[in-house]
Amino acid sequence: MQQQAVEQCPVHTYSPHEPRPLGEWNAFFDRLREEAPVVRNTFAGGYFVLTRYEDILAAYQDPDTYSSEAVTVMDPDPAHRWIPHMLGGEEHRQWRRNLGPAFSPRAVSGLDDRVRQRAGELIDSFADRGSCDVMTDFAFRFPTSIFLELMGLPSGELERFMDWEADILHSRGPDPATIARQRTAALTAVGDYVSSVIRERRADPGEDLVSQALQFRFEGRTATDEELRSYCVFMFMAGLDTVAAQLGYILHHLATHPEDRRRIVDEPELLPVAVEEFLRAYSFVIPARKVKRDVEVAGCPIPAGSMVQLPLAMATRDAAAFEDAGQVRIDRTPNNHIAFGAGPHRCLGAHLARHELQIALTEWHRRIPEYRLAEGAVTRETGRSSGPDTVPVVWDRQ
Repeated sequence: MQQQAVEQCPVHTYSPHEPRPLGEWNAFFDRLREEAPVVRNTFAGGYFVLTRYEDILAAYQDPDTYSSEAVTVMDPDPAHRWIPHMLGGEEHRQWRRNLGPAFSPRAVSGLDDRVRQRAGELIDSFADRGSCDVMTDFAFRFPTSIFLELMGLPSGELERFMDWEADILHSRGPDPATIARQRTAALTAVGDYVSSVIRERRADPGEDLVSQALQFRFEGRTATDEELRSYCVFMFMAGLDTVAAQLGYILHHLATHPEDRRRIVDEPELLPVAVEEFLRAYSFVIPARKVKRDVEVAGCPIPAGSMVQLPLAMATRDAAAFEDAGQVRIDRTPNNHIAFGAGPHRCLGAHLARHELQIALTEWHRRIPEYRLAEGAVTRETGRSSGPDTVPVVWDRQ
C-alpha cells in the first residue's frame, strides 16, 4: 500500500526546521491545502499531512486509528511515553480524571490574582524603557513563572528551565542531527531534575501539582516514579512554551495592526472574543499521530504504521470551515476553532491558557497601550510547533 499512497498523494520535500519570516509558513500550508486534502512530505523518512478541517477533526476524534503512542513525525517509535499525552483508552481516561480538578474553570479562576500580579510585575520591569523583546522579556517569563509556582519549583531555576525548554521545543542548531542531540540531552536533564523533585515530594509533600499527583489513584494503586517522571516532563514542555508562543503571535499582530490594538484598548470587554480569534488565526501547534490500520483519507491511502501530521493551523485557517479564514477579525462569532485540539486528547490546560492570555493582554495594555514593531525587525518561525523567535517592540515613554 505504501507505493500506492506515494502515487496518489502529492509529494513534497520540505524541512519543518527551516526558519522563515512570520506568516510564510501559514501561507505555505494554505497552498498545500489548496493543492490536496493529503500531501506527503518525504523529509526525514516521510510522513503524511492532512490539510483540511473536516479530516483533521475526524482524526482527532478517532484515537483508535490515529494513535497518540507517537506524537512527533521524526520519532515514530519513541522510547518514552509522555503522560497523559501519549496514553490511550482507559489509562488515559484515568489520568484525565485525576488531573481534571486542578485544571477546572473554578480552580483556574482561583489563580487569577497571582497570574495578574506576575504579569504586572514583569511589564513594570521594562515599561519605562520604551522597548523590549516581547519573547525574551515577557512571553517566555510570564507563563513559565506561573508554571513554576503550580509545580512548586524554585523561581531561581527559571533561566535553566528556559534553556532546556528551548533545546527541547525549538530548532536550535545548524542541522537535524544537532537539534536531535540537543533535544535528547535536554530531555534527559529535565527527567533527572524532576526525578529529584519527586523524591523530595515523597518525603515532604506540599500543595503543588507534583505532590497532588502522588495521591492519584489508578484502580487501587498510585503512580510509579517512572509514571510521575513522564508526567512531570510532559507538564514541563506543555507549561513552558505554548502560552509564550501564543503571546508572541498576538502581540506581534497588535504591534503591526494598530486598528485592532486600538479596539482592544478602547473596548476591553472585547478581549475574550479577540483571544479566541487570535487562537484560531495563529494556531501554531502541529501534533502528529501514528496510524494503527490502513486508512484512506479523501482518496489517499495511508498505510498502517505511517506518521500523520494534523497541523492545527491547517484546520483553523480552512475557508471551508471559517469565512475569511485568512483574515483576523477580532470580533468573530461564532468561532468554533480547534486551537486546543479535539477529541479525548483535547488540551487539558485550555482554561488556564485562556486566563493567562486574557490577563497578560489586559495588564500589558493597561501599562503600554500604544506600541509598534521596531523598525527593520524581522520575526521568524519554523514549520514546527515553535512560535516567533523574536518580537522587538517600541513605544513612546511617558
